[in-house]
Amino acid sequence: MTASPPLTPEERDALTRRIAPDVKLGKGVQLHAFVNLYGCEIGDGTSIGTFVEIQKGVKVGARCKIQSHTFICEGVTIEDEVFVGHNVNFLNDRYPAATEDGVLKSRWTLERTLVKRRAAIGSGAVLLPGITIGEQAVVGAGAVVTKSVPDRAVVVGNPARVLRQKT
Repeated sequence: MTASPPLTPEERDALTRRIAPDVKLGKGVQLHAFVNLYGCEIGDGTSIGTFVEIQKGVKVGARCKIQSHTFICEGVTIEDEVFVGHNVNFLNDRYPAATEDGVLKSRWTLERTLVKRRAAIGSGAVLLPGITIGEQAVVGAGAVVTKSVPDRAVVVGNPARVLRQKT
């Protein structure tokens, strides 16, 4: 019996990715191991880290960096050159519930989220649905964002509050 030649790191990573056929990948996109992508669009030159899930209908712009363990749900649009830190969670249902009148709930209301160009979202942040993160805004690590963030604002805390404006 002949042994197979060892896999390169790139070949090993390819075996651990789940990329649905309906995903649109731009040129030069970097996908690391254990990503789960379906029905989304990823722009040119974007890097998607390990253990990231991106759901249907999501649009991620060009030259973005999405760090590991991040969840980007349906209804999210991320413009160009955005940084998303580790373990960031986007939400799209303001009133989630398992059941409705004792029956498994199947109806819900999608609320969209927009992250504008060159924004940065710190690790562990949670973004509630129906908000906009402004252009070049910064969301501090661990912040819980319940309201839209103005352009160039720096927000921190739970709930996130404006700390200052970038100059």
